[in-house]
Amino acid sequence: MKPRIWMKPTAHLFLLLGSVIMLFPFIWSVCTSLKSVNEVFTYPPRFFGEELKFSNYTNMSDRFPIVQFFFNTLKITVIVVVSQLITSSMAGYVFARLRFRFREGLFGLYLATLMVPAQVTMIPTFLLMKYYGLLDSHWSLILPSLVSAFGTFLLRQFFSTIPEALEEAAKIDGCTPFGIYWRIFIPLSKPALATLGIFIMLGTWNDFVNPLVYINSMSKMTLTLGLANMQGLYSTDWPALMAATVLTVLPILIVFLSAQDIFVRGVTLSGLKEG
Repeated sequence: MKPRIWMKPTAHLFLLLGSVIMLFPFIWSVCTSLKSVNEVFTYPPRFFGEELKFSNYTNMSDRFPIVQFFFNTLKITVIVVVSQLITSSMAGYVFARLRFRFREGLFGLYLATLMVPAQVTMIPTFLLMKYYGLLDSHWSLILPSLVSAFGTFLLRQFFSTIPEALEEAAKIDGCTPFGIYWRIFIPLSKPALATLGIFIMLGTWNDFVNPLVYINSMSKMTLTLGLANMQGLYSTDWPALMAATVLTVLPILIVFLSAQDIFVRGVTLSGLKEG
């Protein structure tokens, strides 16, 4: 009994220390965004300067169109999230419920694409975007991300847990396969859809490599690419850069915290059943 008494407080202590370690970079970024340029590299380091410089948040758009970066990222993220939720849910329903020849083999090939590194497909995708004249446009970031093998797998696992009795009752009432998908499976899969939506949003919002490859114009850059361009060759306004970084992280942090319960529930339910 004695080891069990100390087990829970010890686990909480380790979790608390891990949380502090993980939050420290973000807290330091917030503190740095409120300093002056001369106070960033003072020794010994201090969390705050002599005066809180909230003007860094208002002046950071003087040199770079940070608002334009934000709306570019928001537009791309919304389109990618909505499209992947639609395509992944449809494909997941087909592989989970419909019976057709070579279904398992096709699903295995579909999942095999997850093992292909993104670096392998980067050059062929770039050549395709160049051939269709989509370089330096947001479509070069949107079109390759319209479908997701991971999203299909996640929703297929969740759809497999839904009782077949609901589907059979809908068939007796004359419901078509698409009607069953739309009226039964989609309303019941809100936790899984929310989970997948958060995953897609995090990946798209934080994507840096693809915008770096496809985007050249300043007016079409995303937040991650814009932040990289805020670092000068000889000097960098670190407080303004940290202020922009905080504003970049804040939206996804708010979304994750507000949907944390749904996110955990969706991850748990999606792994209940295999096959």
